[in-house]
Amino acid sequence: MGKRVGILTAGGDSPGLNAAIRGFGKAAIGHHGMELIGFRDGIRGLVENRHIPLDGRALSGILTIGGTILGTSRDKVHKMSIDGEIRDMRATVIENCEKLKLDAVVMLGGGGTAKNALRLSEAGLNVITLPKTIDNDIAGTDTSFGFATAMEIATEAIDRLHSTAHSHHRIILTEIMGHRAGWLTLGAGIAGGADVILLPEIPYSVENVSDTITARLKRGSTFSVVAVAEGARDVSDNADYVAAELLVKSSKTGEGQRAARTHLANVVDAQREHTFKLARELEAATGLESRVTILGYVQRGGIPCAADRLLASRLGTVAADAVARGEFGVMAAARGEGFELVPLTEVAGKLKLVPLDHGWIETARQLGTGLGE
Repeated sequence: MGKRVGILTAGGDSPGLNAAIRGFGKAAIGHHGMELIGFRDGIRGLVENRHIPLDGRALSGILTIGGTILGTSRDKVHKMSIDGEIRDMRATVIENCEKLKLDAVVMLGGGGTAKNALRLSEAGLNVITLPKTIDNDIAGTDTSFGFATAMEIATEAIDRLHSTAHSHHRIILTEIMGHRAGWLTLGAGIAGGADVILLPEIPYSVENVSDTITARLKRGSTFSVVAVAEGARDVSDNADYVAAELLVKSSKTGEGQRAARTHLANVVDAQREHTFKLARELEAATGLESRVTILGYVQRGGIPCAADRLLASRLGTVAADAVARGEFGVMAAARGEGFELVPLTEVAGKLKLVPLDHGWIETARQLGTGLGE
């Protein structure tokens, strides 16, 4: 008799989730003879035992659909809000999976999902994850599905903003998602021909950014397009953020941790509109009108591009093979032209930032793109 497997999507939505569900499902059912059920709304559905059967008919026609047919949530399995109380629900998840006679659970998600998966793996559940995020910040994999589509969307936005910046002789700042990693902004900035690219990994100086724009003015370029990562900060703000993070890491007591995290949250809130602040500073320094466009969630929606459909489909089949072989506690990762199974211990709690010696950064420098350094 074939294995019985559950699948869920967790964390933020992303292009390619349905393609990955389909990829795993078609390989698991059609090639390996498994039975598949889908849990509603991520970890929340796993805890509340809300699920639906997934057969060939349910998987048909979802390859090109954005979002996730299963729904999603950002719950932490060890700290879930249940009836107004924060509880550890790992034992409940194990019990539900035993009742359903599941041989494994496949979890599609990003960094938070990897941490949930590791906690459940350590509690005795057979788990495999697939890397999903537009941020491309998951450790252990070269790329994740959702990233290529989001980069295309951000690139197209920069393309369109060039014409209005040129027409009105303005500085246009485009804020791009990515959390604390600059992959999306860097890739879209290079592909879209941004004149300045500001990343979380490289704290910027407003003076240096304005110098780049002023130099363009002297060469006859009466406009500039600035790609700004949502996590980018100027040197001063970055120092405040780093100090707040260090306070969190160094706090030993529960009360100290809570106070430190509150302080960190306040620092983040105070810096939330940094792109608007930068726009005002650049307008004052250069004399050019400045405008801000925040792409926001438009980067996470819509039809996945061909690259993401292909990646999600291939990762799904790799995961199906792993379940068939009984390999668990791993993430199916893209490595070069192939794929590997990476232990969750090497993924959970780790962040893949843009290395300062990465080829994309060197490309930007040689193109004459300002990085605010």
